[in-house]
Amino acid sequence: MTAHSSVGAGSLVLDAQALYTGLLRGVRALRGPQTHLAGIASGGAWLAERLKKDLGLNEDIGILSSSMHRDDFSQRGLSSSGQTVLPFDVNGAHLIVVDDVLYTGRTIRAVLNELFDYGRPASVKLMVLVDRGGRELPVQADLAVARVVLPASQTLELARNDDGRFSFRLQDLASQLDSKHQ
Repeated sequence: MTAHSSVGAGSLVLDAQALYTGLLRGVRALRGPQTHLAGIASGGAWLAERLKKDLGLNEDIGILSSSMHRDDFSQRGLSSSGQTVLPFDVNGAHLIVVDDVLYTGRTIRAVLNELFDYGRPASVKLMVLVDRGGRELPVQADLAVARVVLPASQTLELARNDDGRFSFRLQDLASQLDSKHQ
């Protein structure tokens, strides 16, 4: 199931809760009995936590950080998104890695490098809520619940409110820079 949306003169409307339902169906269909679940910090980790609950999983989920393997580490430094925690043996494991938004592919590259620091998995499947195109590296999700077209001047981020409901924030990079300099 893939929904297509685009941004034109109007505004983008993405129902994060409905997309999560599609992600849940996809993970349920692709997850085997020996499959481990890991989310990319932070939006992917939120999704993985909720998937664990909704799938009734007893095992802990993994959290993958891209911080140490970013190719823009010298500009960004360590992000505050968290550290990698993998409560299972990666060697020979079948993994489903979950993230909120797939864009350039650089975060996925960094996360795969991080994952291989812990061992050699048998397989890794990538599932995302939204694929926004704009790839700079040859990375593709096994499941993208929605595909949108956004200009490079905009960011799309998953947000989670106090009761655990998801929504998206769409921002212009120019307005983000302006708010940082005020």
